[in-house]
Amino acid sequence: MPDAKQLHLILPSKTYFAAYSHSFAAHFSLRYSRCRDVFLRHHLCVCIMHPEYILTLACPDRRGIVHSVSGFLAGHGCNIIDSAQFGDAQSQLFFMRVHFALEDTAIRDGNLRDDFAELGGHWQMQWQLHDARHKPRVVLMVSKIGHCLNDLLFRFKSGLLPVDIKAIISNHTEFYQLAASYNIPFHHLPLEAGASSAAKQLQEQRVMEVIDANQAELVVLARYMQILSPSMCNALKGRAINIHHSFLPSFKGAKPYAQAHDRGVKLIGATAHFVTGDLDEGPIIEQDVERVDHAMDPDTLTAIGRDVECVVLARAVKWFVEHRILLNGHKTVVFK
Repeated sequence: MPDAKQLHLILPSKTYFAAYSHSFAAHFSLRYSRCRDVFLRHHLCVCIMHPEYILTLACPDRRGIVHSVSGFLAGHGCNIIDSAQFGDAQSQLFFMRVHFALEDTAIRDGNLRDDFAELGGHWQMQWQLHDARHKPRVVLMVSKIGHCLNDLLFRFKSGLLPVDIKAIISNHTEFYQLAASYNIPFHHLPLEAGASSAAKQLQEQRVMEVIDANQAELVVLARYMQILSPSMCNALKGRAINIHHSFLPSFKGAKPYAQAHDRGVKLIGATAHFVTGDLDEGPIIEQDVERVDHAMDPDTLTAIGRDVECVVLARAVKWFVEHRILLNGHKTVVFK
């Protein structure tokens, strides 16, 4: 073992220890201060939730629209998160959807809307500015076939659909327990087969009372097997979606899978479209198909088709509440 003299030569002096300790403390303090500042900056950035909006617009197609809109947003302290646009050469219309955050706290919602109204007037825009975090109020309508209803409720409960389902309306009682399991009000508004026009009008008035009482922004006909009157279609124009169990424009009306089977089709599909006074003629939002063959009977086609219907309707509802669908005459523009 080394003696005391040798240890004195090996070990640092007291002066060295003091200097080193002071240097280490200063270094640690600096590193701690820097880490603290970085953490606070990150923490504050995470905690500050800037208001987010979705702007949708349609106007005559002219040069400079995108530049004008993006310049307006930048000038008003907004940061664009996502943007999509389309110019239709046939209709000569321009469509745009912009998702952005308002980061300038000095600019209020009302100021933003008032200032954009001036810009919109210049470009002859039909525009809407939506709160991106708002969950639209939805009313579902169903008859006796519940696969689409069940699918929408599951997606809603699972957080896959950003909606607020306020009520379920049906002309039958089959699904009142399903509605209760999701704690959603169920309104049974019966309409007998072959009911008179007066009875149908009264029933539709009651339906509209429920829709209006809940301030529904979207009405979904999830296999509601009643033809809506022209007046009701007009009242719900642009905010009612129907799922038709065929690949429109083929096999309109009743029993489309039986029609498809009789024709020996090799593809079956489903169509989600806006409701209009012309039966199954509303602007198409989404479609999908599934391959079938000669060995399948109408029941098998129906079972396969129901899966397609659920997916197609869910897509259409999601795109609607995310403000991705813009009407273009009798067609739609869908920014996916």
